[in-house]
Order: sequence, then C-alpha cells, then structure tokens
Amino acid sequence: MSGGNISFNATQSPEQDAASRHIQTASIVIYCMIVIAGTLGNALVIYVTGFKMKKTVDSVWFLNLAIADFLFTGFLIFSIISLSQSHQWPFGEFMCKLNSFLSLVNMFASVFILTAMSLDRCLSIWVVVWAHNKRTVCKAQLICVGIWVIAAVCSTPYATFRTVVEYNGVYYCGYSMTHEQQWSLHIFRFLMGFVIPFLVIFVSYVAIGIRAMRMSRTRRRRSRRIIFSIIFAFFICWLPFHVCNFIELKAVTNPKTLPIVRIVGSLTLSLAFLNSCLNPILYVFMCEEFMKKLQQSVCFVLESALAEDHLSFMSTRSVSSTFSRISQKSEAAATLEKIDPAAFESCTESKVVITEETPNPE
Repeated sequence: MSGGNISFNATQSPEQDAASRHIQTASIVIYCMIVIAGTLGNALVIYVTGFKMKKTVDSVWFLNLAIADFLFTGFLIFSIISLSQSHQWPFGEFMCKLNSFLSLVNMFASVFILTAMSLDRCLSIWVVVWAHNKRTVCKAQLICVGIWVIAAVCSTPYATFRTVVEYNGVYYCGYSMTHEQQWSLHIFRFLMGFVIPFLVIFVSYVAIGIRAMRMSRTRRRRSRRIIFSIIFAFFICWLPFHVCNFIELKAVTNPKTLPIVRIVGSLTLSLAFLNSCLNPILYVFMCEEFMKKLQQSVCFVLESALAEDHLSFMSTRSVSSTFSRISQKSEAAATLEKIDPAAFESCTESKVVITEETPNPE
C-alpha cells in the first residue's frame, strides 16, 4: 500500500541503518500479531453473520466489513515475507500487481462500509419511520455490491503502475510512475480513502451523540465512549499513513531525509493495518452485555452482539429468565428427590401437565 517510485540511491548512516533494522523487526512482529488477531476475529464474525444468524441490515454490514478486513489481513502474509527479506519480492510481477490490487480493494471497501454503517445508524435514529419502511436487507446487499465495485475501480490505477524491477540482482515490488502521477494518486486516495469517509463518519456519530442525549446518564456515558472510540480509531489509524505518504513525496528531492521518512512510514503503515483488527472489537465486541454473556458459547455471544438492538435486549432477557426458571426447577426437584421419592414423582407429573397445557409459541 505504500506508494512511491522505486528508488535505491538513498544512503543511510550507520545509526539510521540500525534504526531501520529495529523498525523492520518490530513491523514484522506487529504484522504477525495483526494477521493472527485480525484473521481470527473477522473469521468469527463471518461465521456467525454468514451462517448462524438471521439476515438483517446490520448483519449484512458486519459480514461485508469482516470479509474486507479478513482478506486485508490475510494478504499481509506476502508483506511479512517481503519485509523479512529486506523488501525483496520473490513472487513475480503478477503477484506484485495482484497483492497491491487486493490490498487496496479491501482497504477502500472497509472504509466505504464503515461509512455506510455510520450513515445507516444515523438515519435509523433520526428518521425512524422512513428507516423502518425503506431499510431492507436487499437494499443493504445491493449497496455492498456497489461498494465492492467502486473499491475495485478505485484500486485499478495502483495495480496498473505496480511493477517488479531488478537492482543488483535483487527483485523489488514498487510503483513505477512519474512524480506528477504519484501526487495525483496520493491525493485521490487521501480524498476517497480518508477525508470524505471521515467527514461522513464524524458527522453521523456526532448526530447520533446528540440524539443519545435523551438517554439515561449511564447509557449516555457508554454511548459517548463507543462513539469516541470509533472516530478516534479511524482517525489515528489512517491519518498518519496518508500524511507520511505526502511527506515521503516531498522528501524525494532531499535524499538525506528520505531514509528517516521511510522508517516512520513503516510505523504508520502498521497503524493503518491495525484498523482491520480494531473493527471487530469496536463494532461487535463492545457490547453492553458482553461480560455477562462471556460464560455462554462463542456463537451465542457474537450472534447476540450483532443482532438488532431491541431484539438483542429482549432475547437476552428471555434467555436469562428461562435459564433462571430451569435452574430453580432443577434445584427444587433435587430437593424433593432427597426428601421423598413419591413427592418427586408427583412434582414431575405436575410439570408434565403444565407443559402440555402451555401453548406452543411456534
């Protein structure tokens, strides 16, 4: 995802070379952690939203976001291998283009889906009647298809200019383009991949926060914390990456500062990749009842957390009350069995009669 002409003439001092090696080792460790955490977290979300729960508008958003983040973290393996070999590229030109294309597709798709989710939540709270009548699963799926198509179109120019070059018998994967083309692509990615989505996300969650003022003090405090976490995570993960890319373009004319900029760029790239791990945590696992549901099965935890808010609240109460009644009956039955077997049998018969008289909810 890093952009720039392939350049090999930047010299480094011994201190810069040592710092570069340390940053490279740290980046490899961070990338590995992102691959493990992002793959597992997003795979759980894909499994639950795709196969275990009823299709809703929210589940469609979560499923497509998890797919984008899952593919994004999965293709980090190629970057890890290349980084471990001092940025050498042993996979050929086709994989060089494909890896860049898929990484950027999933980056754009992830950002666009986050934007659509924020706008959808804002409309659901402010225009309740309209959202109830117009907000359907089919429309959400069509919007997601459009998002993936737009993401692919936005990523095509980057794959076009991606190439493999040889330098001193070593092959590298990078961008081969003029300085003006670099600026054009960086500005385009900055606007489409950060500025416009961030403004929509920021305005949407500020509007949600204003609406949340009507909630109780406890719920209002929790809502503010989640809203702040979402905006802060998106801002802090992506802004340094885009800013560093522009600084690197300016530093091309000054070879002395270029190695320092590229060392910092590795850290900002790690932050950008980290956003794919944070999405499942911020949008799924930050659930009000998560700690209470932690003792239940993983599938039930995720399904409850991803369900619509009112359905999740009612299902949690019904399941908790059902478990409470079952445990009370079991304890009473065990006590009767110890005291008098005949009393236990009569209790069992009475429970059967009650069960038969209770109408079937289905």
